[in-house]
Amino acid sequence: MSELVRLCKVEEVIEGTPLAIASEGFPPLAAYLHEGTYYVTDNTCTHGMAMLSDGYQDGHEIECPFHGGAFDITNGEAVSFPCQIALRSYTVTLDGGNICVPASEAVAS
Repeated sequence: MSELVRLCKVEEVIEGTPLAIASEGFPPLAAYLHEGTYYVTDNTCTHGMAMLSDGYQDGHEIECPFHGGAFDITNGEAVSFPCQIALRSYTVTLDGGNICVPASEAVAS
């Protein structure tokens, strides 16, 4: 099994309120809780340089605060214009009350 990188505690992520996360080796990340499941995606909109954690989460979608485009947090897909390029999404593992992702999913140096 791949080594895991701890991003945050599960209790830090509140339903409907994305959490910005900085973790060495990764781009800015956002963690979400939707219907009891945790998700992690890149936090930077693929359309503009906006932090999605500053946007509005509506169910399984996160809306960019700049132009109102949106992404599906469950898989990163762009779901409304002007966003067209998917976000990178990460494999989430819960470990000891922590939200973790595989170290192998870090950006190569």
